[in-house]
Amino acid sequence: MNNHQQDFDQSLEKDISIEPKDWMPDAYRKTLIRQIGQHAHSEVVGMLPEGNWITRAPSLKRKAVLLAKVQDEAGHALYLYSAAETLGADRDDMMDKLIAGQMKYSSIFNYPTLTWADVAAIGWLVDGAAIVNQVALCRTSYGPYARAMVRVCKEESFHQRQGFEAMMQLANGTPEQKQLAQDAVNRFWWPAQMMFGPSDDNSPNSAQSMQWKIKLFSNDALRQKFVDNTVPQVLQLGLTVPDPDLRFNEATGHYQSGEINWDEFFDILAGKGPCNYERIEARRKAWEGGKWVRDTAVVYAQKKQQQAAAKVA
Repeated sequence: MNNHQQDFDQSLEKDISIEPKDWMPDAYRKTLIRQIGQHAHSEVVGMLPEGNWITRAPSLKRKAVLLAKVQDEAGHALYLYSAAETLGADRDDMMDKLIAGQMKYSSIFNYPTLTWADVAAIGWLVDGAAIVNQVALCRTSYGPYARAMVRVCKEESFHQRQGFEAMMQLANGTPEQKQLAQDAVNRFWWPAQMMFGPSDDNSPNSAQSMQWKIKLFSNDALRQKFVDNTVPQVLQLGLTVPDPDLRFNEATGHYQSGEINWDEFFDILAGKGPCNYERIEARRKAWEGGKWVRDTAVVYAQKKQQQAAAKVA
């Protein structure tokens, strides 16, 4: 074992953050670029199902909140793309790979938002699941990723609370509104659990990521925490968890869930979900349509550099 590897291993053992200029194994770097890139892509693609409702929000208040939330997601993507760039990744290359299907994003965003209640469910359930995962990432071993997640988690907490409040308004409203809320829970309960990834015995990257302390908890452990956190909230709203096999285990203090439809999960990862094509086409259109802006920014930056160099000369 060389000295660089020893220093790296000792830093992990002592919970000392790995920083961009530190030596790191190539596989560690590659794993981080894959995970952070996927995370950044999820923030960008995640804007689409909610942005679809900005012009149709039921009140000015809801529209203002949703606008702020979507803008936050864009900011999260910028933090994460920047973190990936500290590892030597190229932002344009990552976006090209997303559009070409060579990089993934969270499976949850391949489901449609059919009603306003679905937007509330995304804020409450989807962002609630994200918080469970991302709070742990505040202590991930790679420093820039961990620091980005501290800011992201503060904003995601707001997103989750506003989603729950919007769902509470529906659940306490007319019978028709309460049914909308229940329908949204029925649609998003299982996809929210799929956000944590495949089960531990079918997750090819988890063991190594946990050894490197990129991940601190397994997929199934995080999924269990989400279920334990969220089932009481569903019941508080007077709604029903769409899992006939759900049971509370007095001995363990945890809820026991039914089996996730893993065929559905892997179909979505393979690009066969309800909105896979629509999401990627929206990103392709935005990326190609915005090329002139990026090109203009590059030319402007070059011009400023030339002007600065001329002054020095």
